[in-house]
Amino acid sequence: MQSTGSIRFGTDGWRGVLGVDVTAATVLQVATAAAQELAAAAPEGLNSREVLIGFDRRFLAPELAELAAAAVQGCNLLPLLAADPTPTPTMSWCVRHRQALGALVVTASHNPPEWLGIKIKGPFGGSVDSAFTKRVERRLRAGSVVPPGRDPISRFDAWTPYLAGLSQLVDCRMLAQRLKDMDLRVLVDSMHGAAAGGLRRLLGPSTGEIRSYRDPLFGGHAPEPLAPNLSDLTRRIKALRILEKAVVGLAFDGDGDRLAAVDETGAFCSTQQLIPLLIDHLGRDATRPGVVVKTVSGSDLMTVVAEDRGRRVVETPVGFKHIAAVMRREAVLLGGEESGGVGFGCHMPERDGLLAALLVLEALVTAEQPLGERLAALQQRSGLQLHYDRLDLHLGDLATRNRLLAVLEQQPPQTVAGEPVTDVNQRDGIKLRLGKGLGHWLMLRFSGTEPLLRLYCEAPSMEQVRTTLAWAEAFVQGL
Repeated sequence: MQSTGSIRFGTDGWRGVLGVDVTAATVLQVATAAAQELAAAAPEGLNSREVLIGFDRRFLAPELAELAAAAVQGCNLLPLLAADPTPTPTMSWCVRHRQALGALVVTASHNPPEWLGIKIKGPFGGSVDSAFTKRVERRLRAGSVVPPGRDPISRFDAWTPYLAGLSQLVDCRMLAQRLKDMDLRVLVDSMHGAAAGGLRRLLGPSTGEIRSYRDPLFGGHAPEPLAPNLSDLTRRIKALRILEKAVVGLAFDGDGDRLAAVDETGAFCSTQQLIPLLIDHLGRDATRPGVVVKTVSGSDLMTVVAEDRGRRVVETPVGFKHIAAVMRREAVLLGGEESGGVGFGCHMPERDGLLAALLVLEALVTAEQPLGERLAALQQRSGLQLHYDRLDLHLGDLATRNRLLAVLEQQPPQTVAGEPVTDVNQRDGIKLRLGKGLGHWLMLRFSGTEPLLRLYCEAPSMEQVRTTLAWAEAFVQGL
């Protein structure tokens, strides 16, 4: 069993392997420490005792959510347990809507099926920062024991008020009608995750959905909306194309805070492409204030489109909590990260896959173009034809990770696949800009939740992306 002293929070919450790191005992301990810190850190004037408890569709997530609720009750606080599996952003929205102390969400987001964990949401409606989680870790090391409560736990409907809130931001009736007028169908891949049914409830029965039922194994792979995991969605869209039907595919991760898409030709569209589209769409409206926030792994196209729309760009380390920190201190149009999370200043300092999906569709009906045509037109106008991919390398142990990290920090490569390195950015991992100008870079960064080294690459052609990633893999394996 994982000891309380070894529990560490990553980029967004605490996660580990179910039955090894995440057990009934550790969930009780983490939930207790988190609830105590939420109460201790409550802003002045917030008199609520409510802590909301949410959960996704993973194995044992509902049962462990009940344990977390009992732990909260044991802290002399009022736990409210979601009646159904809910996307993580739903819980963040409900925290603000109810003016609660915060929320604990039992989820492992996009991680593999054997993983589980807890995300902590603050009263502002977003992930707590690193200072907060360090204080939670200190409470865990102190080892104080608080018996869980035994009284019945109240449940609440999180979905209905959240969907009503989204409907105030996007005219869903208009959107459904415009999609019908364009004869553009929407096909959602929920990846068996907690966002299932959400878009259909907003846009009506014309929205189709696959993999909407609960499968704790997620079809045998991680519920992350990457191209290899969306073969069924791609196959269905290509089949509909043969029938001359225009379709846009939208895919959510396991807890509904990430989005990817498949265009009308069956081509995968990552958030590296969708965020520039959203910047272009929302940035046209001068009544929408704010800067654009991107992580260091975000596409150069985000910067070019933002500046074209007269928006200042703020760059942060990887992890939405860094974007959220900017959103809490200044006006932000939107903030987005390579891994699929996008948040909006008009909403809350939290990524939200469902709202991002609605705004992507709004951008398509506004331009009266399907997704592939809209993205091609945007790239043509910007002058950047960019391609992107990511490769995850599993590491054997912590010693391997530390050795690689030391080499990369102290002796970064001077050339990559024959291209000179013209800039080295070590703000988060190491990002190597290649050649002159924008649009070609390689980034190496260790995962905050898994024993992985992530290799990111953007280049003017897919062949250059593959060549660069192959070089990086060989370089790492040779160290």
